[in-house]
Amino acid sequence: MSRFMWGRILIMAFALALCNLSYADGYTETQASNAVKENPSALAMAVDLVAVRPVMFTVTVAGSALWLVSLPFSAAGGNAMKAADTLVVGPAMTTFVRCLGCTKNGYAK
Repeated sequence: MSRFMWGRILIMAFALALCNLSYADGYTETQASNAVKENPSALAMAVDLVAVRPVMFTVTVAGSALWLVSLPFSAAGGNAMKAADTLVVGPAMTTFVRCLGCTKNGYAK
């Protein structure tokens, strides 16, 4: 490969690296605003792990199937994203973006 080609590759690599650094700074602000300051008990963590998470995972999968079936109708009505938020994103956040035993969605600080 010529020096010109290596120079282009190097410039592209630096540009991509700088983009990632700028997004990382914004991510920490977003993560800090979603921080949950709860202190759940061991019983709350155990119940959440054994009962709540599997049920919410099932609700997420069923909501995804319902959203897929309702997509032609909700898209025609102009509320496909609202249906996705209600049927898929809400249960998924309750399942995956919540500290164990916490009642609010978000990351533990």
